[in-house]
Amino acid sequence: MPRKREDKKKNPVYKHEAYIEGSGSVVNEQIIDVLKNNYMPYAMSVIISRALPEIDGFKPSHRKLLYMMYKRGLLSPEKERSKSANVVGETMKLNPHGDQAIYETMVRMTRGNEALLHPYIDSKGNFGKQYSSKMHFAAPRYTEVKLEKICNELFRDIDKETIDFVPNYDNTMQEPTLLPATFPTVLVNSNTGIAVSMASNVCPFNLEEICETTIALMKNPEHDILSTLKGPDFPGGGLMLYDEEELKKVYETGRGSIKVRAKYNYDKSANCLEITQIPYTTTVEAIIEKIIDLVKQGKIREISYIRDETDIDGLKIAIDLKRGTDPDKLMQKLYRLTPLQDSYPCNFNILIAGTPKVMGVREILTEWTAFREECVQRRTYHDLQKKKEKLHLLEALSKILLDIDKAIKIIRETENESDVVPNLMIGFGIDEIQAEYVAEIKLRNINKQYILRRVEEVDQLKKDIAEMEDILRDKKKIRKIIIAELRDVVKNYAQPRRTMFYFKSDVDEEEIIDDTPDYPVNIFVSASGYFKKITPQSLRMSGEQKLKEGDFISQSFEATNKTELVFFSDSAQAYKSKASAFDDTKASVMGDYVPAKLGFGEGENLKMLVPTTDYSGYIVFFFENGKAAKVPMKSYETKTNRKKLANAYSSKSPLVAAIFAGEDCDILLRSTSGHALVFNTGMILPKSTRDSQGVQVMTLRKSALLASAEIIKEEQLGELTKYRAKSVPAAGKPAKELGDTNQLTF
Repeated sequence: MPRKREDKKKNPVYKHEAYIEGSGSVVNEQIIDVLKNNYMPYAMSVIISRALPEIDGFKPSHRKLLYMMYKRGLLSPEKERSKSANVVGETMKLNPHGDQAIYETMVRMTRGNEALLHPYIDSKGNFGKQYSSKMHFAAPRYTEVKLEKICNELFRDIDKETIDFVPNYDNTMQEPTLLPATFPTVLVNSNTGIAVSMASNVCPFNLEEICETTIALMKNPEHDILSTLKGPDFPGGGLMLYDEEELKKVYETGRGSIKVRAKYNYDKSANCLEITQIPYTTTVEAIIEKIIDLVKQGKIREISYIRDETDIDGLKIAIDLKRGTDPDKLMQKLYRLTPLQDSYPCNFNILIAGTPKVMGVREILTEWTAFREECVQRRTYHDLQKKKEKLHLLEALSKILLDIDKAIKIIRETENESDVVPNLMIGFGIDEIQAEYVAEIKLRNINKQYILRRVEEVDQLKKDIAEMEDILRDKKKIRKIIIAELRDVVKNYAQPRRTMFYFKSDVDEEEIIDDTPDYPVNIFVSASGYFKKITPQSLRMSGEQKLKEGDFISQSFEATNKTELVFFSDSAQAYKSKASAFDDTKASVMGDYVPAKLGFGEGENLKMLVPTTDYSGYIVFFFENGKAAKVPMKSYETKTNRKKLANAYSSKSPLVAAIFAGEDCDILLRSTSGHALVFNTGMILPKSTRDSQGVQVMTLRKSALLASAEIIKEEQLGELTKYRAKSVPAAGKPAKELGDTNQLTF
């Protein structure tokens, strides 16, 4: 039995509604205010507190994880590795996110993952590989971690007030805002992040080269960076194209592109290519899948087998070659067609004092130097205060040394414990802190030997204090300390460059030659948009063309496999492709449906195909309003591999016909009113603008429209002489009576 609907007025559950002001009311707000109040805080949080690295080289998630490992004592050499699950759990005290997100952050920083030039985490267990998308890392309960030795340089003097600390999200503990790294970690290890409306992509550089460049810039701000910083150094190695102009652009602006290609060797005995290093931006699986796809398409015919031989010894892709294959030429082709050569996009977007800023290498190192100077200055000031406090206490011991018996007598004869410190202050002329220190000295230490040994430190303390005060006054001495620390880092942690260089002059000229197989083909296009590429041999052996019911062949050409194809749609778009992009087929199959193959828009259909090898000749577009536009094929030639050209012709009036003409020819126009006009395309001047509306070729009467346009063959001209126009009619000029064409058989 259905339940009765409850009456809100009688049910006490709803009584509270009477006290909610504005409930159920519609509030009108400006969309700008809504975005500002709701979306802007989120966007700023992503930019400042999540996605972009800061000058110490870390995002907040990295910093929180490493700091909690440091607090757990995992930097100590005596400390054993801890289960990753324990570290993740501890990190959640600072990072209120899911454990999986924290663990994935940890994975990338481990030695086992091989994503960083200088890993921060020593790992045991399966942490996957950066160069493989299918080699997944194990669960955190199975793996173990501790901090690498290089982390000593990240946390050195962190307890000496070198950086600021802030409360964590629930105000239960303090966490550092930055890490006082003694070397420019921001440029040594790669960092990628996507924020709102901006992103960051910092490529890694060799540790020794970065430190030497930093030292050189500190000594001479006009230092030539290229002389010491040769280029990025990727963890996966590979070969980098040494393009000095592009490197200068990256160093100066923080933006640019670095080309990296795989490293290989050829095993002659097995006739096999072995790829051992790949670009940092790709994976083994992506490379193998692309090569297999190219083999299936027939674009690569020299490979018999490919396999992934990556094992505990490292990465290896083995490619078995067919007999007679030149391995170097094949690799040049693979570089062009596969991710074996890829580009690393540089975008050095870094947070400086909470503000994102895209900077070049010089500016980043200048900012890091300023940051490190502040760290050294704060450390020195902290040590100075500690030494002054110690000196202050030892000065009290010096006074007691003059009369130890007096100190003992004062303490012995004082009746109340609370009066000991005041009496010592009066008796020796010392302050309360000094008197408290003297009063706390153990009885066994009140002897001349102990006191003399402690007092001997006074001279050294005074010397140290003078040096520290001198350092704080002299910026050059602070820089000397930073330089000394950088040299220690180089001495202890430098490693040989992994990414080597190749030059444009080293590239074989055959690399730029298009080696697409070239052979004659016959091209057929149906009225409904089906495309067939058939070799002459297959065409001779074929029977009737297979077509959809009601379809027919609208265009046919003799061409080659290298011919470029320009497809025009009925939406004023042009789509560029090549004959080689279509599979060879037979007359007995339907062929490729062009709109689907080239990604036409919804409801967009094929209007015409123009094959070309040199983009010579013209296309004449005829529109319903009687206008015609003559556009050179050169207008559709592009230097880049653009697949789609918008505004391929005018869309002001519906297109009736598009005719490709290698040279000027005679055209027959018919109107819906039954009239005709013959004219030569030479009467129309070519327009360089693709979407030109053209000129009025046929002046139409009343509501008449242009119905068709056809090329006239030479033997048919005699019959159509009376319809020939001597010139293109001027705009607004009345149409010439051309006569009824109902009897015209052409």
